[in-house]
Amino acid sequence: MKKVEAVFKPFKLDDVKDALNKIGIKGITVSEVKGYGRQKGHTELYRGAEYVVDFLPKVKIEVVITDDQLPAVIEAVMTGAKTGRIGDGKIFISPVEQVIRIRTGEKDEEAL
Repeated sequence: MKKVEAVFKPFKLDDVKDALNKIGIKGITVSEVKGYGRQKGHTELYRGAEYVVDFLPKVKIEVVITDDQLPAVIEAVMTGAKTGRIGDGKIFISPVEQVIRIRTGEKDEEAL
C-alpha cells in the first residue's frame, strides 16, 4: 500500500477530485495549507504599503491506495493539478505498513 500526498494550487482541487473519482478513488483527505517552493512568495500592495507574502495558499490531499493503483493516481493528480506555471505543486509517495478501519476492524486492503 502507498500513501500519496499532493500539494497544489487551491483552484485545481475540483479538477483533481474529479480525475480521482474517474479512476475509482472514493476517499481523500483535504487540508488547506500554506507554503512556498521555488517561487518564494510574492510582493503585494495594500493601501499603498508594499509587503511580502512569504507563504502562498495551497491545498494538500492525502489518499492511501493499493500498489497497483499508484500509476493511475499519479497520472490523475498530475492531469488535474497541472497549469504549466511555476507553483503547480508536488506529489509525495510513501509506503504504508498497515491500515485499520476503526468501525469494523478490517485491516489493510480490505480497510481501504
